[in-house]
Formats: sequence, structure tokens, C-alpha cells
Amino acid sequence: MDYLKDPQAIYDASFAIVRAEADLSALLAAIEPVAVRMIHACGMTDISGDLRFDPDVVDSARTALKSGAPVIADCEAVAAAINRAFLPAQNQVICTLNDERTPSLARSLNTTRSAAAVQLWEPEGAVIVIGNAPTTLFALLESLDDGGARPAAIIATPVGFVGAAESKDELARNARGIPYLTLLGRRGGSAMAAAATNAIALRAKE
Repeated sequence: MDYLKDPQAIYDASFAIVRAEADLSALLAAIEPVAVRMIHACGMTDISGDLRFDPDVVDSARTALKSGAPVIADCEAVAAAINRAFLPAQNQVICTLNDERTPSLARSLNTTRSAAAVQLWEPEGAVIVIGNAPTTLFALLESLDDGGARPAAIIATPVGFVGAAESKDELARNARGIPYLTLLGRRGGSAMAAAATNAIALRAKE
């Protein structure tokens, strides 16, 4: 079979195709490379129209990472997909979903493990990355409403048919003063959340 085998050529061609086929004209310059990596992660060139973001999200997340702030992920897939080589200060990548305390917290709070795991976060100044569970995003927003610690940025692309669109709509409607990036609707996932984070982290190393 005749197919491209050179890794760099594949990489270069992939990003060239994304830029050729996606309409990025409405995006801020700081958001464009983030959108490109998200499109590269999912193969859907039309997602740029559903991106919503605070204009300061890239700068806020980048500054936090450069200062050594941790990345807090909602699930292991997000944590695993964050490229440590891109992180500018050997930043910790933290996921509490499988912490031994999480199941009992979920039972006591009558909620999902994903939502309960938020209770174990120390989010002050951190970069929050949510790619899987809508209940994680809802729980984070509720914590902010209750006066909880404030992260530097929220990158949230939870995926699914129950609560995903609604949680992201709420974030876009009222981000509680936190710089954010999200993808409206049912689409999302860990790969896209990590891709957005990787794009921001890579810029932080410049």
C-alpha cells in the first residue's frame, strides 16, 4: 500500500490540512493555535464555530503554568494526554478521580465520583482541564458559587448526551470571572481538552 510514512511529513501535512479546511477567521490570534490542535485531535474542522472563550484564557493559563501552577484533570485520560515536555515548569498533573477517598465522598454527597473528586482539589491558581464528565464542571461551578478557591483558567470540553451541553452552556453564560475555554454542544472529550492544554503549554515555553 502507498501511504505517507515520514513522521514529520505526516505532522506537517495534518496541520496544513486543518488550516486549509477550517474557518479560523473569527478567532482571536491567541486562540487560533489552540483551535488548530483541538481540530487535529478530533478530525472535525467545523468545531471552531462552537468554541467559546474568555479573551484572557491563554495568557492567564500560560502565566499560571510558567509560575509552576499545577494542571488538575478530571480523568486519567486527560492527565495521560497532556504532554509533559510542553509544560514550562515541570508542572504537576493531578487527577483525584481514583483517589481512595473519592468513592466514599461520592456516596456521602449522593453524586458521581467525577463530581466528588472536585472536593479533593486544591484549585487556587491552577489550570483546570475537564474533558470527560459534565458533573465535574457542574461541581466546580457550584464550588465557585460557594466561595471556593479560584483557578487561573478553566478548559472544559466534557462530552456526552446528559449534561455536557448544559454544563458548558452554563460556563459560557457565567464563568464566575474565571478565564475559560469551552466547546458548546455534545461534542468534546479528553483528547480535545488535552490538545487545548498542550497548545497553551507549548506557547508558555516560548
